[in-house]
Amino acid sequence: MQKSSSAILRNGLTFLKPYKKQIVIASIALVFTAALTLGLVQYVRVIVDRGFVEGSTESLNAAILGFVIVAVLQALGTFARFYWVSWLGERVTADIRKAVYSHIIELHPGYFEDNLSGEIQSRITTDTTLIQSVIGSSASIALRNLLMMVGGTIFLFITNPKLTSVVMICIPLVIGPIMFFGRKVRRLSRSSQDEIANVGAYVGESIQQIKTVQAYNHQQYDDRQFSTHVETAFKVALSRIMMRSFLITIVMTLVFGALAVMIWVGGQDVINGSMSAGELTAFVAYAVIVASAVGAISQVISELQRATGAMERLMELLEAKNEIAAPENPKQLNGEFRGLLELDEVEFCYPSRPETPALNKVSLSIQPGESVALVGPSGAGKSTLFDMVLRFYDPQNGKLCLDGIDIRELDPQVLRSHIAIVSQQPTMFTGNVWDNIRYSRPEASDEEVLAAAEAAYASEFIDKLPEGYDSYLGESGIRLSGGQKQRIAIARAILKDPEILLLDEATSALDAESERKVQLALEKLMANRTSLVIAHRLATVMNVDRIAVLDGGQLIAQGSHSELMEECELYAKLASLQFAEPRISEVTAEAVSEA
Repeated sequence: MQKSSSAILRNGLTFLKPYKKQIVIASIALVFTAALTLGLVQYVRVIVDRGFVEGSTESLNAAILGFVIVAVLQALGTFARFYWVSWLGERVTADIRKAVYSHIIELHPGYFEDNLSGEIQSRITTDTTLIQSVIGSSASIALRNLLMMVGGTIFLFITNPKLTSVVMICIPLVIGPIMFFGRKVRRLSRSSQDEIANVGAYVGESIQQIKTVQAYNHQQYDDRQFSTHVETAFKVALSRIMMRSFLITIVMTLVFGALAVMIWVGGQDVINGSMSAGELTAFVAYAVIVASAVGAISQVISELQRATGAMERLMELLEAKNEIAAPENPKQLNGEFRGLLELDEVEFCYPSRPETPALNKVSLSIQPGESVALVGPSGAGKSTLFDMVLRFYDPQNGKLCLDGIDIRELDPQVLRSHIAIVSQQPTMFTGNVWDNIRYSRPEASDEEVLAAAEAAYASEFIDKLPEGYDSYLGESGIRLSGGQKQRIAIARAILKDPEILLLDEATSALDAESERKVQLALEKLMANRTSLVIAHRLATVMNVDRIAVLDGGQLIAQGSHSELMEECELYAKLASLQFAEPRISEVTAEAVSEA
């Protein structure tokens, strides 16, 4: 449901409240410069009547001197107005960006299933830039011209009430189109921002997956798709521009039409001697000021409507509900942390697939220090179980407990501080090696980072990089091989020194020699730690205390390798087809599946 402009404006004003002092300064400068501009016209009247008409050099000199003094003061006032209004625009924009990012980064992962990352990025960048332009420029222009319009109208009445009535008649004719077209501009502005966001999202996805795009010769197709997005955005923008053009044309025609009538009537009064030339000049000047102010306001209103659409999109992000949040009074893991994980009749369906259980009444107990391998075909629920342990999602039924406490009663940050995860396709961040290993513990010393890299057998290739640990890895670690990424991810987990390990076949991307080294490092890391391992390879299965077999979201069997080979038909089939059973040291079987 679309919010009203006033509701959106109220939300936006909350970001201005902390800066009342700056707003006051900017407002004083705004009023000061508007008053001086209106005052300048009086000097013009004096110059015409006393200097030109009466031929008084003394009066002319005095009027010119006053004119120059007012002009200098106006320049100083304009400096103050421009600086502080621009400061407010930049400051508020920065605050909005920080507020939106701070909220987004805490949202549950499920939110991002329905909202594209590129579209969110567009809101934080493009939409906030538009708001900055409005607060730092357009709003100031609107307020200044509003003051000029009101002040000019007052001076018009003082100068000649009869002529002013001509201007007043046109005001309803001007306000009507502004209100009518303004609403249309806001709707089109929202659509325009949405389309621009789609363009940004498409570009981001294509560039991130550039190797896949080029490997499949997908460039021409993507180019056509991108062109379609761009043309759609162009058409929506064109509709918005057309509305703005209509608005400006109608307003300017009405205003300057009234101005022409007014000058004709005033000219008749000057000819008849009922009005001086200076008074008519001043009146025309005020009328031009009022007309220009109305024209400027009509243009700025369109910009304000665009900003309203942008603010609406940002408010949607700020108001997005985080479904995974800390309880008001979270429980504490008192005493010595043990690492006992217990799943009790856990049921879960992804929001996008509500009819298909990802986990169906799964009960599993993992004792402190025990290592358990999760085995099963694709879609069995292995990765979902990892997500539940990390509390990326909450079960619809059942519960998952850590040391006897339902994890929904814990602060998610406290929960995750005890867990480290190494994925099959590890995530690398833009930065150098130090940044990526230290990601798990930003406060870690260089010596601790070096020790973690050594333990993960990553130091041998890191030392060979052009700048060693200072080497820039590129976006998503594009400059590293899959095995190198995996060893850095393992070093990251070692550095965290967690009580609970989640390993998604952490050695799958390594060559035989590296696998042997990393397997040794992982065995040391897993010692006396609760470990859950998604297993695709026999070497992993043989090194754990227990194996749990999942199928279709259900736990169908658990036990040792030899027990399951005899008692579980699915496990025996997977072992024969995927685990390549003969000798552990010769195992090179491919992954059973991607969990």
